[in-house]
Amino acid sequence: MGCCTGRCSLICLCALQLLSALERQIFDFLGFQWAPILGNFLHIIVVILGLFGTIQYRPRYIVVYTVWTALWVTWNVFIICFYLEVGGLSKDTDLMTFNISVHRSWWREHGPGCVRRVLPPSAHGMMDDYTYVSVTGCIVDFQYLEVIHSAVQILLSLVGFVYACYVISIFMEEEDTCKYCYSYLWVYFG
Repeated sequence: MGCCTGRCSLICLCALQLLSALERQIFDFLGFQWAPILGNFLHIIVVILGLFGTIQYRPRYIVVYTVWTALWVTWNVFIICFYLEVGGLSKDTDLMTFNISVHRSWWREHGPGCVRRVLPPSAHGMMDDYTYVSVTGCIVDFQYLEVIHSAVQILLSLVGFVYACYVISIFMEEEDTCKYCYSYLWVYFG
């Protein structure tokens, strides 16, 4: 079996998805984004399951991976809509932190070229409030970086979905061929 098969391509794609998800997980942890952290964690587990199923010829595991990729695309479309404020969503809400903190995307203050300044509060208030942080000079706004991350996840998932469907069909075809060979041998030698 050559290395340019669908199976080998799916293995490489799953490895790429793992690297991409781990990178995203790190920056979501830095920003205390609990909803994406949970989603990334589930994504990492299912991609490992799909990788295992591909290596071990387990089509059921690949089916779970395939169903998850459809859900993952949906989640990332929601993330894109959230950061682009589509349909009444607002990136300034605490939705991604489950309303338990005022943290936002890590990229908001640490994006490429961003200069972060903590301003003294103008009135008596909480010193830890993020409204007193001024960020200027960003090359790319944080919401576009989050959209790029989600777009990459969508692209990898769509390609993974196609390859997973192909690998499942190949595994099923091989299984049917083996059943035919065994029944032929049973008739011939039985």
